[in-house]
Amino acid sequence: MGARVFISYSHKDEQLRNELEVHLTMLKRQGLIEPWHDRRLLAGDKLDRSIDEELNRADIFLLLISPDFIASDYCYEIEKGRALERHQEGTARLISVILRPCEWQETALGEFLVTPTDGKPISKWPDRDEAFQDVVKAIRKAVQQTGAAPSPTAARTPPSAVTPSAAAPARERPRSSNMRLRKDFSDADRDAFLFEAFEFMAEFFQGSLDELQARNDGIETRLRRKDGDCFTATVYRNGNKVAGGTIRVGNTFGPAITWLGDDSGRKNTHNESLSVGHDDQKLFLSPMGIPFGGPGQDAHLTHEGAAEYLWDLLISGLQGS
Repeated sequence: MGARVFISYSHKDEQLRNELEVHLTMLKRQGLIEPWHDRRLLAGDKLDRSIDEELNRADIFLLLISPDFIASDYCYEIEKGRALERHQEGTARLISVILRPCEWQETALGEFLVTPTDGKPISKWPDRDEAFQDVVKAIRKAVQQTGAAPSPTAARTPPSAVTPSAAAPARERPRSSNMRLRKDFSDADRDAFLFEAFEFMAEFFQGSLDELQARNDGIETRLRRKDGDCFTATVYRNGNKVAGGTIRVGNTFGPAITWLGDDSGRKNTHNESLSVGHDDQKLFLSPMGIPFGGPGQDAHLTHEGAAEYLWDLLISGLQGS
């Protein structure tokens, strides 16, 4: 049997937990892990007793850290507390997964393994799939270190070869922890995601322009809202315009956010376009990938990832000049 993985999380982060479980699929198929979380409880199970049993059985603890996790007395005090105890005893491994920005460094968790790399919250990665893949690598390494992974022969043993003595206890039938269902996204969901991304970009560009000006002598910057669906960004060096861009949201070319490599604010033309896509769990932005060095059409960009990409288009020419 694979390593027993206890997933501790706030129910407000259930969508991110679902996304993580998608990325754990290969580890499960290889028989390396058996994930458990409270959604596996059956009707009639006693909550505290069942969770306590799993806390004592786990080989690896995944703590999905967010402001809501820290605010939850049960997650933070009971589940995290037991995970720390067992890690310090050497009977289990503890891995903290930083989902959203919070003061996790001020907790005892700052002394233990944190993923993704450098503790950058998953919600802040340009592509969440890359962030979760980073987490999976840490889990795979931890499984190898615990020695709980089955041998190649055991991993290939068909269910029919399992003897009755090795079967699961009668009170709990073996079943998958994968209970997620495909999510349906309406036109209203996609439009809301698109316009939220546009407003985020306006704030992102304003903050980035302000910082660029503050850090560099001779640099002046300007952001102008042309209307509710368009803004321009301009950079001057010693009074001379050296970079500019126009970002627009709308349906001229279908629902999309477009980029034009000058600050003219012109309509009906663009150099790049970001459209809303989705998988079975989340919405994301996909670029056309026209500019050289872009992330490619298969990229699944978050609001921050898309804003960073367009900012790179603005500043790359300036950095090379």
